[in-house]
Amino acid sequence: MESKKFLLQEKDIPTAWYNIVADMENKPLPPLNPKTKEPLKPEDLYPLFAKGLVDQEMNQTDAWIEIPEEVRDMYKIWRPTPLVRAYGLEKALDTPAHIYFKNESVSPVGSHKLNSAIPQAYFCKKEGIRHLTTETGAGQWGAAMSMATQHFGIDLKVFMVKVSYNQKPYRRSIMQTFGAEVIASPSMSTRAGRDIITKHPNYQGSLGTAISEAVELAMQTPNCKYVLGSVLNHVMLHQTVIGLEAEKQMEMAGEYPDVVIACFGGGSNFSGIAFPFLRHKLTQGKNIRIVAAEPASCPKLTRGQFQYDFGDEAGYTPLLPMFTLGHNFAPANIHAGGLRYHGAGSIVSQLKKDGLMDAVDIQQLETFKAATLFAQSEGIIPAPESSHAIAAAIREAEQAKIEGKPRTILFNLSGHGLIDMAAYDQYLAGDLTNYEVTDADVEKNLSEIEKIIK
Repeated sequence: MESKKFLLQEKDIPTAWYNIVADMENKPLPPLNPKTKEPLKPEDLYPLFAKGLVDQEMNQTDAWIEIPEEVRDMYKIWRPTPLVRAYGLEKALDTPAHIYFKNESVSPVGSHKLNSAIPQAYFCKKEGIRHLTTETGAGQWGAAMSMATQHFGIDLKVFMVKVSYNQKPYRRSIMQTFGAEVIASPSMSTRAGRDIITKHPNYQGSLGTAISEAVELAMQTPNCKYVLGSVLNHVMLHQTVIGLEAEKQMEMAGEYPDVVIACFGGGSNFSGIAFPFLRHKLTQGKNIRIVAAEPASCPKLTRGQFQYDFGDEAGYTPLLPMFTLGHNFAPANIHAGGLRYHGAGSIVSQLKKDGLMDAVDIQQLETFKAATLFAQSEGIIPAPESSHAIAAAIREAEQAKIEGKPRTILFNLSGHGLIDMAAYDQYLAGDLTNYEVTDADVEKNLSEIEKIIK
């Protein structure tokens, strides 16, 4: 195993987040009030989110938004994170490509999610909020939010997608250790959950379902707000610390990426590493490819449709402009629980629509094959979600070998897989399978959405 780390100092932690919307020629379409179909005003979101977060969500003019000192002080617990030249993986692939990865797995909860959990909890605390609700897929976001709320003295209830609640008991234990209450979704504790269980008693849940339950509880609980780990603009904003650090570290390495890759569920870690490099394309005309790697079983960017849709299954959220498979889409029970979401955030969707980024879909078995090779060559067991980025990076490296040309690849290792070993057990035993989504399934879901919105 060979690798080389490029390390920054504490002083190099960014002092401001990068707001890509300010530099976009075509701004994302506005979210709509589902009843009036009129664009949302900031005050429409104040009942659900902290005001400071809503202001960030709606900001389309300021390219740089200052990171509060208290948030930056907490970032210092684990940031800056290492950039690593993956010599071991390059050797295993016998490729002329240079492969780098940003290692976000070194955070206290093992993923990038703390980058947004801390500021979200901070702005809620600043507003005097005592209670928060949220959803979590694989549990990475729930773990991050439970740590952040514990620090700021805020109560947290987490609706965890039922299949992951059962697949990943130790991530549930992490949340409970930090003091959060964890509820398997769909549950009987909300109307949205009860309705879904009544219709589909054996349904194992989705992020869309868990969002519905968390939003409903937040709206019904005094002094309570809702927080989420992906999709919305302010979450993408917070995550840009990843790419802003990686910019400096690539300069230290004396290289510039030809392609930047990250796994894709709703867009948080993808945006985090991609947006600062996309800035170079938008403002300087840099020739760089940006690739989102999503599961073939939930291919919203590669096979979905761009239109307004709900961010949750029950239809509680505003209508968001997104590439979507339909808010009623029931994704297969793959182990990459954090990527089992029906739609893409509005910023990413607009970038994809404008041809400023690409997307690939990858089968589950290919991701675990890539993860195993990465573990053996680099000594890090990656999360199933992150393994989609590794698989896409390997495709790029193999293409470079076929062409006989060097290529500089940068991908985001969004989290480690040490709490996902049950998934690896299944893979090594040959018990995992691939899942295909039929065109008929996609068309059926989208046709039903058309009826709802009209």
